[in-house]
Amino acid sequence: MSKIQELQSKIDSAQLGGGQVRIDSQHKKGKLTARERLQLLLDEGSFEELGMFVHNRNKGITAEQEQFPGDGVVTGYGTVNGRLVYVFSQDFTVYGGSLSEPHAQKICKIMDLAMENGAPLIGLNDSGGARIQEGVVSLAGYADIFYRNTRASGVIPQISAIMGPCAGGAVYSPAITDFILMVENTSYMFVTGPNVVKTVTHEEVTSEALGGAHTHATKSGVTHFACANEVECIMNIKKMLSYMPQNCEDTAPVYPYELGNEVRPVLNNIIPENPNQPYDMKEVITELTDTDSFLEVHKDYADNIIVGFARIAGRSIGIVANQPAILAGVLDIKASVKGARFTRFCDAFNIPLLVLVDVPGFLPGTDQEWNGIITNGAKLLFALSEATVPKITVTTRKAYGGAYCVMNSKHIGADLNFAFPQAEIAVMGAKGAVEIIYKKEIDAAKDPEARMNELVSEYTTRFANPYLAAEKGYIDEVILPEETRNKLIKGYKMLENKVVNMPRKKHGNIPL
Repeated sequence: MSKIQELQSKIDSAQLGGGQVRIDSQHKKGKLTARERLQLLLDEGSFEELGMFVHNRNKGITAEQEQFPGDGVVTGYGTVNGRLVYVFSQDFTVYGGSLSEPHAQKICKIMDLAMENGAPLIGLNDSGGARIQEGVVSLAGYADIFYRNTRASGVIPQISAIMGPCAGGAVYSPAITDFILMVENTSYMFVTGPNVVKTVTHEEVTSEALGGAHTHATKSGVTHFACANEVECIMNIKKMLSYMPQNCEDTAPVYPYELGNEVRPVLNNIIPENPNQPYDMKEVITELTDTDSFLEVHKDYADNIIVGFARIAGRSIGIVANQPAILAGVLDIKASVKGARFTRFCDAFNIPLLVLVDVPGFLPGTDQEWNGIITNGAKLLFALSEATVPKITVTTRKAYGGAYCVMNSKHIGADLNFAFPQAEIAVMGAKGAVEIIYKKEIDAAKDPEARMNELVSEYTTRFANPYLAAEKGYIDEVILPEETRNKLIKGYKMLENKVVNMPRKKHGNIPL
């Protein structure tokens, strides 16, 4: 055999991973192989593999252990829509994708290259966890990865796709990254599995119920996208990348857009005349953003707030919006944390923010207070106050109390604040205010209910409007709803070179 033939033989062996039998087993479970996933993700012919011939150094640690080139992970770099990315894809056909010392070193090498060259890192996770035979060495490998995830946070975008098991210490690397995607019915994440849960707490639970995609998309909020299959998962990664810059020093790509008639008459009729009637804020988002450009993030979690990426005249923006169709758009613990996390990502990567406000306040109740609505609500306040990217706020209807302050008011650094004529900006709703201010007068009235209604009507006329705030300069302009898109296009263009000089410090201390 010639040297050329020998090399080709080794390459062929490495590309087979754990062998055809294990590949077939992977396919039967509805899963793609590590290399098939990379083929879908990366531009054709762009993948350059590094570390193909790395293998486990502990040969013979168990009698049946085989040696496989690559040691259970495929690493390298390539392009997505022509833009450089670094990737690792765990191979479940080799030792169940378990993490060993060389496996971890391969991932760390790719992470270092991503940081040094300022390009996104994408991890396709499909692993049984630490390779038990290696003991603390495999745990050290996880810690090396966690450290690099933390160092890379806010420097390069980091995306984790969970495409199989991800348990124990393995979950903390994805948790530190910016976005997590999971595949329904074939992936799961948990710190301790069903058997340990049963032993310790005597609860009977399946892997899917404990840590499946649906569970983490709706209950815990750990995952940002629950995808029907692996193809959808990978397509979401590619779409998400299109809104992001390569790194924190870069700006997001601008797509060609020709300005035309940007008036949107539909917006004039979206807000109901009855201030207590719900409407869908996503209809407003559709009218304000470029056609089919809105990519909702965390869709199934805390749906009383909406976050996601979109484009306005070809430029990437991040949207944080109250959703009056769910719980009247009230802010609670989950919504506050969801909004804060997304806000900080956008700020880290120079993506301008659009905040759409229709919020009656924070959700009252013992459950909220005892679980820390004060601290958690402050996370959203901190994130929006800290953000230095261009920030535009549009108040479509209600903006009451502390929630008015928190939702990107002028006072916490918003650059432009617009309001629809239907906007109600006040300390609280008319009825609640009247009950406090005029309590004695109402109690003394011959017909308390009639007097109450009279005072509520007076208060509404006087205070439930945007003009008092506009008089103070807290609202820059009360606008016709149909003109909103025009205002946003011009506003973001005006703010594109915004610079903010921050006080010298190591970092702030967000209320975690």
